[in-house]
Amino acid sequence: MTLLLMAAGRGSRYGKLKQFDDLGPAGEFLMEFSMYDAISNGFAHIVVITQKDNVEYLKDYLSGRLPGHVKLDVIAQELTDLPDGCTLSVERPKPWGTAHAVWTARHVISEPFVVINADDYYGQPAFARAAEFIGKKPGSDKFGLVAYTLQDTLSPHGSVSRGVCSRDGDTLLSVNERLEIARHQDGIRDAHSGLEFRGDELVSMNFWVCQPLIFKQIESDFRHFLETAEDPSKGEIYIPFVIQDMLSSGKAEVRVIPSGSDWFGVTYAADKEQAVDTLKDLTRAGKYPSPLWKS
Repeated sequence: MTLLLMAAGRGSRYGKLKQFDDLGPAGEFLMEFSMYDAISNGFAHIVVITQKDNVEYLKDYLSGRLPGHVKLDVIAQELTDLPDGCTLSVERPKPWGTAHAVWTARHVISEPFVVINADDYYGQPAFARAAEFIGKKPGSDKFGLVAYTLQDTLSPHGSVSRGVCSRDGDTLLSVNERLEIARHQDGIRDAHSGLEFRGDELVSMNFWVCQPLIFKQIESDFRHFLETAEDPSKGEIYIPFVIQDMLSSGKAEVRVIPSGSDWFGVTYAADKEQAVDTLKDLTRAGKYPSPLWKS
């Protein structure tokens, strides 16, 4: 099984490259805890998508830490990585989005794989449930979304964007992006749409169980974007939108898998203190060794 971590973001709200901030008790990056949890549940291939300038650094850093049986690929997400026959005639300041980040790994992944954000903590049970789903060999068109409870994913330091799940039992129907969700005195509300939430809704935190079939769909959607966008210097293609296209066309089914885990992220710089304290508490409780990897 393969774990793909998306670590090519710019960290505009955090103030720096949060993927490489030393949050763990022994100075570990947050993504290392996801790697540890994945490897503990049978994942033996780690793929990291990052900016070109960080590739060699991450290769050196991780190859000296990960267990010897784990295969490591570190790949740059580059603006020039386009479908055959497509060109870009304008300058673009940032990458093409999360779906393009996944597509970047198309040459090194040929089995079911998990996609996560490198700057989020997903919890050990979430990886166990993802591994269990993959272990049942669900079929080449069967995907999974490991979902979290909305009220457990909010930040006290500002509004957040969340993909709220619409489902029929454990079958995903759609993921609806809500852009400015925050807790208020009278409840939880999305300022952008005005919608109110109970808090027990399941949301996507970009923890997807994917099949290699997704690479073909991403390329198709990416090609369509490049051919039809009024301004290709802006806009991105996102994993939920690609999977929604696959759902709508009957190319895929997605099972919603409750994570059974706590989640936390570092969207804002003020989130760092809580992240550091939580990782310290988990380590003291014996959930992780310190340092995380053996010398």
